[in-house]
Amino acid sequence: MKTNYRTVALILVVLAISIYINLPNSPGVHFLGIDRDYTTHLGLDLVGGVQALLEADIPAGQELPSGTMDNVIKIIENRVNGLGVSEAVVQQAGSQRVLVEMPGQTDPEQALATIGETGELEFVDFSGLTYEEAAMLVDQKIITDHNPGSIDLTAVTQPVFHTVMTGISLKNVGVQTNNNQYSVGFELDSDGTQIFAEFTSIHIGDILAIVLDKQVISVPRIDGAITSGQGAISGNFTVEEANNLAVQLRYGSLPVPLKVVTSQTVGPTLGQDSLNKSLYAGIIGLSVVILFMIGYYRLPGLLADLALLCYALITFAIFRLIPITITLPGIAGFVLSIGVAVDANILIFERLKEELRGGRSLHSAIDLGWKRAWSSIRDSNFSTLITCGILYWFGSTFGASIVKGFSVTLALGVLVSMFTAIVVTRTFLHLVLDRINFTAHHRWFGV
Repeated sequence: MKTNYRTVALILVVLAISIYINLPNSPGVHFLGIDRDYTTHLGLDLVGGVQALLEADIPAGQELPSGTMDNVIKIIENRVNGLGVSEAVVQQAGSQRVLVEMPGQTDPEQALATIGETGELEFVDFSGLTYEEAAMLVDQKIITDHNPGSIDLTAVTQPVFHTVMTGISLKNVGVQTNNNQYSVGFELDSDGTQIFAEFTSIHIGDILAIVLDKQVISVPRIDGAITSGQGAISGNFTVEEANNLAVQLRYGSLPVPLKVVTSQTVGPTLGQDSLNKSLYAGIIGLSVVILFMIGYYRLPGLLADLALLCYALITFAIFRLIPITITLPGIAGFVLSIGVAVDANILIFERLKEELRGGRSLHSAIDLGWKRAWSSIRDSNFSTLITCGILYWFGSTFGASIVKGFSVTLALGVLVSMFTAIVVTRTFLHLVLDRINFTAHHRWFGV
């Protein structure tokens, strides 16, 4: 009995934490260096947004160096998060493709332009050009001696400009404003500061062009030696353009150019309609299960329903705690896991009824029923977890985020259902049924 009380205390603590996390306006945790907010993150198919498939823009048959796509994914993730997109999905889809999902994004063209640009910044020497000649090259593509790709510099007839420094030396980047004019301020690391100071000291009056992906952005004149390692990139930017450029520069250049293979926009109306229907389906399904358990198993069924509600609270709290982006297939996985949770209780109760019919005492029947049902519960749940692992691998390898979301929510639901079956249901049965005279109340058990 003391063990049951300790277990009940543990269950109550877990439920209290789950309810706190699940509160619609949960204040989160903000103390002892912990800064966490608990919110429900909805996926692309529920709140709308942009989904795009990007591919490395390289000659046919050319292989990418090992680790290139891993770097591409990291940079795109940083860029997308820098745009303020909540819970974006960036994952590899094949050997040379990346799937990007941006929930809630309202300007797909600008977002794709920002995450897909190579983002290679160069400070290029325009010495010898007048300001008027340099200004004519703004918004045009030029050839530099840095990373020319497949271009044979000895064979080109147009000018080849010298790259003084690249964006690899950038330390900090941010948007600045002055008299309603937006620019991108930057700070260089120690090596970049030295290179910048040496060059500007001997090229006062010359033009040092700012070039992004071989396209001239601006052509500032060097008015004096810049030894502080700080400067600004101007170019008649809007606030969005300045922010996008800052995002590209802040998180580095892509190791390989990308092209958009496919892109689609999902409207929020479709997502809201799907969410409402999913919630209705979940409520109806849960209600039918609850009524069935009470009608068929009577008092044990009622206790199983309480354990099922505990399961739902704990599982949803885990979704918010991790957090997991909830998609429509994810909701399907969660609803399916409710059936898995009930299945464990059914196995226990059927064994319980068999032991009671065999003349066992109620206390003994509970323990024996659980022990003899455990092997079936264990094997079925482990089989489901193995299937979830295969589905997760498939979704990660081939960019099938729908399959991946379904497998994650189903696997978490299975794990929590094992906890509720092993701990919660068994504890509730002993806590309530050990005090009941089965002989006088056998109808309470559907026997």
